[in-house]
Amino acid sequence: MEQLIENLIKSGYLKTPEIISAFYEIDRAGFISEKLKNEAYANIPLPIGYGQTISQPLTVAFMLELLQPAKGDKILDVGSGSGWQSSLLAHIAGEKGKVFAIERISELSELGKNNSKKYGFKNLKFIIGDGSAGYEKEAPYDKIIVAAAASEKIPSALKKQLKIGGRLVIPAKNSIWLVVKGKEGEYAEKEFPGFVFVPLIAE
Repeated sequence: MEQLIENLIKSGYLKTPEIISAFYEIDRAGFISEKLKNEAYANIPLPIGYGQTISQPLTVAFMLELLQPAKGDKILDVGSGSGWQSSLLAHIAGEKGKVFAIERISELSELGKNNSKKYGFKNLKFIIGDGSAGYEKEAPYDKIIVAAAASEKIPSALKKQLKIGGRLVIPAKNSIWLVVKGKEGEYAEKEFPGFVFVPLIAE
């Protein structure tokens, strides 16, 4: 694990102390199946069942650095999978923050909840639902991050659920997009090409 993190730091993917600390504290090995444990620290995506994957560490690091989660943030994590990224976010947001982890596959939501239990987070809630529509009940959010690729365009529901100044990091096609909300209805968007994700499926 230490070697993986050191490589991500050396190659410039991990930079922020709080995100680096979360990578050390939240062990990726605890979020994959027993038979894949020997690949826990390989910089590759791994299957978690139901046609889904746990993203490669490099991609998670890159997206979290774009997102810039901070203590006290209210964060929506769309496509929580086995719970690794949700737990990283909960660690960073701290006691005064909140993380809502939404997943449409109920078995994976349960898996994520069970995997995160060992850390005793009081600020992390797992929800079963259609993440492409966000989670209106707790909006607006400081940060929103999505673990699956939108087909063509970024869902407008997610953009609307951002606070002013809030950040959304989402894959679309083969790029990762950073969206920053200005005043109501205004968004700055930046594209980072060259990534592959499982598709974001709406109900």
